[in-house]
Amino acid sequence: IDFALRDTQTQFYAHDMEQTKSEINIDDGFNLKKLRVQNAGDDSPLRYISSTYDINDQIIRDSYFGNGRKIISFANILKHDTFPLASTLDKVLKVGHQGMGRPVEIEFAVDIESQNKAQFNILQIRPIVVDSREVFSEDIENVDREKAILHSFKALGNGVYNDVKDIIYVKTNSFSAKNNPTIAYDIEKLNKKFIDSDSNYILVGPGRWGSSDQWLGVPVKWAHICQARVIVELALANYQIEPSQGTHFFQNLTSFGVGYFTVNPFYDNRELFDESFLNAMPAVFETEFIRHVRFQNPLSIKINGRKRVGVVIKPNVIS
Repeated sequence: IDFALRDTQTQFYAHDMEQTKSEINIDDGFNLKKLRVQNAGDDSPLRYISSTYDINDQIIRDSYFGNGRKIISFANILKHDTFPLASTLDKVLKVGHQGMGRPVEIEFAVDIESQNKAQFNILQIRPIVVDSREVFSEDIENVDREKAILHSFKALGNGVYNDVKDIIYVKTNSFSAKNNPTIAYDIEKLNKKFIDSDSNYILVGPGRWGSSDQWLGVPVKWAHICQARVIVELALANYQIEPSQGTHFFQNLTSFGVGYFTVNPFYDNRELFDESFLNAMPAVFETEFIRHVRFQNPLSIKINGRKRVGVVIKPNVIS
């Protein structure tokens, strides 16, 4: 009971129906309201997934009705099969596995109109890529900071990469979000060269890669950075944007085994990006806003997906 009361969801988002006649806004939350579960009301669809804590009897009852704190438990669906969610998910995952030839992950939504009428909607389905890199389990949490160029404790992906010699990074000392469209154009041109040479690079920049809002990050499309082996979203002292967690390119990241790092040394002092080390190297290509450096020997890129730790180790020889 203590666990349920402590960790249950307490808020939810709902469409603000009074905003339906407003002009569409670039803020994708312009017509959303954040409400408390406790105040949802007896006619809310939340009644189909909620339980109630009975303070008098010190138990959780599988019902939304009655006085007491509401707990999002899905009990009516999973225990009492009000809606056959478990069997539906089982069937979808099996059909997806059969169709794609490998395990899949899905995103879904359920529209519950009443206790006897509901609609299941698949929003996304994508394969889970499993390869030899995923057996990697090395402890890379305590790497010597002097040996690392990048160190992240919020990394996605898994494995070891030893075939990357190039890093493209946005220069932080001259960074301004107003220049993000120009930065996207410069990176697109560089990426084409990597396509021609069939080689890869590490991409580092402030904010969210792939954001449609240039003030939140560099507005690149996947085709503009498709040769990146690791994508890094960096926080600056005066530019700390909530990271995308790779959502803009999630299917591409999983399908092509691309690593993703978030680096925010202002939030977690274990994380780092040694830009001064790169600035001391000669540039293969440089503009007002970005630099491209190349090492003689490959960098050592290691990502422990279970612990969400990623590191890029400096090579022994620099060209």
